[in-house]
Amino acid sequence: MAFQTIAEELKELVVSWAKKLENLPSPTISDRRNSQDRSIRQIVGHMVDSASNNTHRIVHLQYRESPVEFPNYATYGNNDRWIAIQNYQEEDWNVLVNHWKFAHLHFIHVIRNVNTEKLGQQWIADTNQFVSLKEMVEDFPRHFKLHITEIEELLNQ
Repeated sequence: MAFQTIAEELKELVVSWAKKLENLPSPTISDRRNSQDRSIRQIVGHMVDSASNNTHRIVHLQYRESPVEFPNYATYGNNDRWIAIQNYQEEDWNVLVNHWKFAHLHFIHVIRNVNTEKLGQQWIADTNQFVSLKEMVEDFPRHFKLHITEIEELLNQ
């Protein structure tokens, strides 16, 4: 999928979901839990972390020697640590939704400006697991939609 297409698809999702998220009642966003025991607040916070970490990866992959090593925030329970340390469960909902919206809009801007000569650059995702810049950007919508689906499922409880 071309990066411009990815950017447009993500932008449509972000704009429509920001409006939906803004108006959710407090008990819904705080009390309902998914299979990972995450509330909607915590899922949204995790999505902020994902946008932030992936933005940094994209930037680093365009100027550092490949493969690039990053702290592994997404596995071994680290993403839950990020959620807990930042206490998304208690963050002001309007602030969190706006952070989510603008972190993703900035991520979209960044992927629109990727140097295509750097698409083969890789980061070390795990032991003996390498992910190229191209693969990372192309996979981001899947991850984004996974969490949107989790939120939808919680809203339908």
